[in-house]
Amino acid sequence: MNDQDPTTSWQRYHENLLDCGQPAFTLDISRMRFSDDFFETTLPLQERALADMAYLEEGGIANPDEQRQVGHYWLRDADRAPTPELRDQIRRDIAEVKAFANGIHNGEITAPNGEKFERVLLIGIGGSALGPQFVAEALGNPAGKMGIHFFDNTDPDGMDQVLAALESQLATTLAVVISKSGGTAETRNGMLEAEAAYKKAGLDFAGHAVAVTGPGSKLDKHADGQGWLGRFPMSDWVGGRTSIMSVVGLVPAALQGVDITAFLAGAAAMDAHTRGGEARSNAAMLLALMWYSAGGGKGAKDMVVLPYKDRLVLFSKYLQQLVMESLGKEKDLDGNTVNQGIAVYGNKGSTDQHAYVQQLRDGVNNFFAVFIEVRKAREGASLDVENGATSGDFLQGFLRGTREALSGNGRESMTISIPEVDAYNLGALIGLFERAVSFYASFVNINAYHQPGVEAGKKAAGSFLEVLANVRKHLKANPGEALDAETIARDLTTDPETVFHCLTHLAANESAVSTSGDGKPAARTFTWVS
Repeated sequence: MNDQDPTTSWQRYHENLLDCGQPAFTLDISRMRFSDDFFETTLPLQERALADMAYLEEGGIANPDEQRQVGHYWLRDADRAPTPELRDQIRRDIAEVKAFANGIHNGEITAPNGEKFERVLLIGIGGSALGPQFVAEALGNPAGKMGIHFFDNTDPDGMDQVLAALESQLATTLAVVISKSGGTAETRNGMLEAEAAYKKAGLDFAGHAVAVTGPGSKLDKHADGQGWLGRFPMSDWVGGRTSIMSVVGLVPAALQGVDITAFLAGAAAMDAHTRGGEARSNAAMLLALMWYSAGGGKGAKDMVVLPYKDRLVLFSKYLQQLVMESLGKEKDLDGNTVNQGIAVYGNKGSTDQHAYVQQLRDGVNNFFAVFIEVRKAREGASLDVENGATSGDFLQGFLRGTREALSGNGRESMTISIPEVDAYNLGALIGLFERAVSFYASFVNINAYHQPGVEAGKKAAGSFLEVLANVRKHLKANPGEALDAETIARDLTTDPETVFHCLTHLAANESAVSTSGDGKPAARTFTWVS
């Protein structure tokens, strides 16, 4: 195709624009370079993906490695849950979230000092924080209800920064601790840091705390035993990266005043739109097929997400987890080594045009772009900033200009357009990508709902912490003696590089440990001096 021929470009746009009607969004694939027979040759993949989705939604074991159902699609349409018990649980959870948020907003549920809660401190990691962060950035505090802050890492300096911002407001800050197992190290550490901060301020943490966790988990038992304000149950059939419409996402969203009914309805509408039909009328199927086409079914090209809206700045980060954790797999369902995945990155337009769009247009052609257009520029009238043009006009111009610049140099792109960033449309947008991930996983025959690589990293971290404890103990047992990594590693029968990293960490963070020697690792010595 010749993207620079206006006639050809217009014809391709006319033929390759999907206007979904309800939800009110469009998907333009006219700048993707799929073959003329692509839809016909991939028909068996499409049929299998629809069958796999039906099996999943009917309650089949869609996560065979962990022998679990996958039910995040039921969360926005409880009628589709496979049993009456699950339907009742979903409806009950939503009702309890709404009642709790209303009680907080109305002052029926107060802080221990009798004052209304004014803000939220969310403590979580991965999907237990990233989804709520994305929603907060996109829809943040629409009804003037509660601002939100996050502990989303085990970085003490980061937590100190958050606590400094909350220092004078801690007495009216509600802490929401989110962990399915209750044993996630980062979340546990954040909870302990928060408990210590509240205690230091003379406050009862239990009277400020809510748990979102699995029934019977360590966190559930801790919250129950300490008499926390509330507990909301997480289900084992909802994974972290798809938990944004479970209590994980709904509790913080409702507390901020987000219309969670509309949020769920938008996703439900997208689910209904993408349950069947031929590929060109099914937006999620079409999106997944374009991923498959661009990367040859092997993830050979990265996906660059370019939302032209400040509110969607975290969308690419959110999609990094949703797409990369779901699709980045070594083995397929038959045990074959396939090393699948699609790398995702992005920021926002038009900021990206002053950053890495230069490489996108002129550098290595190893990507396809996904533009996100929000048609409504702002609430109310806009200022003319130049010759009758508004800031929103410029934003649209930069979007269209970048799309043309990429296409003119043979770079592929898609454009998704939504009317505005509100709860309904955000729900639909999330639903679109969730279902595209499910379809693509079926195309390439992988389990999208487990994360063995993440578990491997956690195991390795545990091993490092064990060595760190032994190194600290060894130094302490030999006070005043200058020891090097190789000597300690030999004594502990472990890896000298790991020992060296332990030693440099201790020297940087514990006053009892000093170091000397030049920059070469083998020449450095470490001493316990007190």
